[in-house]
Amino acid sequence: MNTPQSITTLGESPEEERNRRMTRYLIAMGIRTLCVILCFFVQGWWLVLPILGAVVLPYVAVVIANASTRPTGGAVEPVQFSLPAPDRGDAER
Repeated sequence: MNTPQSITTLGESPEEERNRRMTRYLIAMGIRTLCVILCFFVQGWWLVLPILGAVVLPYVAVVIANASTRPTGGAVEPVQFSLPAPDRGDAER
């Protein structure tokens, strides 16, 4: 139960996680910008695709950027100890 924490089971640092999330978000927003630009050049029914991409990608980008990839079961959770309840039978005698 009291096993030492191994360095290989630790998650990524907050800075690495933030950089990974920002990179994913910026890639998605770059694709959205491309969709907005394509709206000026595409005609006919094909116009629906870049418009849909420009409208839906902000939501998808936030969800993807905030998706957690932390390993499960690697970190040790804190244990809560409790004291046994006092025996009430001794006080009545």
